[in-house]
Amino acid sequence: MDFWPEFLASSWGREFVAGGLGGMAGVVSGYPLDSLRIMQQHSRSGSAMTILRRVIATEGPGALYRGMGAPLASVTFQNAMVFQIYADLSRACDPLVAAKDPPSYKGVALGGVGTGAIQSLMLAPVELVKIRLQLQRKSYGETQPTNCYKGPVSVVKSICRTEGIRGLYRGLTITVLRDAPSHGVYFSTYEYMREQLHPGCRKTGQESLRTMLVAGGLAGVASWVCCYPLDVVKTRLQAQSSSSPQKYSGIVDCFVKSVKEEGQGVLWRGLGTAVSRAFVVNGAIFAAYEFALRYLCNNNGHGTIQTENTG
Repeated sequence: MDFWPEFLASSWGREFVAGGLGGMAGVVSGYPLDSLRIMQQHSRSGSAMTILRRVIATEGPGALYRGMGAPLASVTFQNAMVFQIYADLSRACDPLVAAKDPPSYKGVALGGVGTGAIQSLMLAPVELVKIRLQLQRKSYGETQPTNCYKGPVSVVKSICRTEGIRGLYRGLTITVLRDAPSHGVYFSTYEYMREQLHPGCRKTGQESLRTMLVAGGLAGVASWVCCYPLDVVKTRLQAQSSSSPQKYSGIVDCFVKSVKEEGQGVLWRGLGTAVSRAFVVNGAIFAAYEFALRYLCNNNGHGTIQTENTG
């Protein structure tokens, strides 16, 4: 009966709950744009608006939320671990910084890179399932999707049956190559921008809601821009299954063939959608995370959140 009070009294427990709430806020707010991005990356042609109109006309708005169960089901644990790992690594990477001071920018960058590499182990299977569901289509005149996946569990069973457990980690290498540097950029940008927008807030922890939304949004945009070509390659590799012809044999082969067949622009296809989504999602993630964490810490007299920008 005392589990929750004791759990929330610990730093790890508060990080877990706050990280989970932040992650869920990000998934719900940005999932339709994420589906649109995946469709653009996998498509050979068509603007975001053309694809959006076609999907809504043939399948309805609900198609943009297809596959959301997989990230929602895992996001609490994943996001909690990401923020907890980052907090520990950012300190460990620069131990000369006093405990009462915020981590140095060096620690933030290195901690972010390590966090991205570690979280890829959790993220790769989830994104694989999500991509398979997002790319599932109803052909014109058909009432059932061509792949007939009924949900995340159906996709997992299909992959394990045809490709084995290793099949769930298709695209792991490219996920690590994408997420390690992008997380370094992500956390560095957030910490730098929040300090620029609200000087002194890294030490006081009293930035405004507007600062969190803008800094979080810009962090998301920066992290996507720096890794986007790798994300295009990852989508194409994870969209392949053993039951269909293998167009790409690996990362380099996918990169070379994609550029040769569709031009260099293919590596940036869907970037506008991804950037728009990134700003919304990551603003929501950091705002929800900070609100939840400070609410949970409130009884202990920890920081407060300002609703007006005092900087």
